[in-house]
Amino acid sequence: MYPNISKGILFLVLALILTLSGQPAASADETIRCASTTSTQNSGFFDYILPIFQKKTGIKIEVVAAGTGAAIEIGKRGDVDFVFVHAKDQELKAVQEGWFVNRKDVMYNDFVLIGHANDPAGVKGMKSAVAAFKSIAQKEAAFISRGDKSGTHTKELFIWKEAGIEPTGKAWYMEAGQGMERTQRIADEHKAYTLTDRGTWLAKKDKLDLQILVEGDPILFNQYGVMAVNPGKYKQAKYKEAMQFINWLTSKEGQEAIAGFKDKNGSNLFIPNAG
Repeated sequence: MYPNISKGILFLVLALILTLSGQPAASADETIRCASTTSTQNSGFFDYILPIFQKKTGIKIEVVAAGTGAAIEIGKRGDVDFVFVHAKDQELKAVQEGWFVNRKDVMYNDFVLIGHANDPAGVKGMKSAVAAFKSIAQKEAAFISRGDKSGTHTKELFIWKEAGIEPTGKAWYMEAGQGMERTQRIADEHKAYTLTDRGTWLAKKDKLDLQILVEGDPILFNQYGVMAVNPGKYKQAKYKEAMQFINWLTSKEGQEAIAGFKDKNGSNLFIPNAG
């Protein structure tokens, strides 16, 4: 069509036109890496949200799913470009120490205490998670802990501390050392109690003979945040692309996408709250 113009020049012209029109230019896919909590993976959130971002930008995101504590450590080693987790105090500490930059709130849901219908500790309907944990300990009812330094495990340990109870080593207390989906299954097998994030519960509840017994206590609030690996520490970090995702996820468009992620009954698994 234009014999005297190289394909490279035509591509640059097209890219300029698309940039001026506000649309992303076509390019070879860039790949960046994220370390995240298992709840975002098990709930199906990444399967939903990442293709939307990739279609818009051409950036592919590979996810390493681990407990929040492990995900933060992976980021500290510079093995990923950003982390997406849910233990805000740990996140802020890691930022203060210089491992990460630009931490932002993204979304939230809550934790719920689930268990078998026979409810041996009699906690169903309790308004206080601390009171429910005390009852479980007093009745020595089976409890399955994540036991993996995840955000969920961190919250669980905080509730035990508030209850004045040290459960580790007790015969009724089992540490699974597993992600949330597997921990729920173990609790089901043992007709035990466990603490779970609501997103993973909603995504997997149809496969379990368990039910929500305690919910709604403010102590069960579950905030998710995202932060980029500090490029000043790790030159290989793809900071520009990581920030492109972070900025999109916390933008009006990204927040609306999060709000659109629902289970088959129309319930929101996460509530956007970037600000």
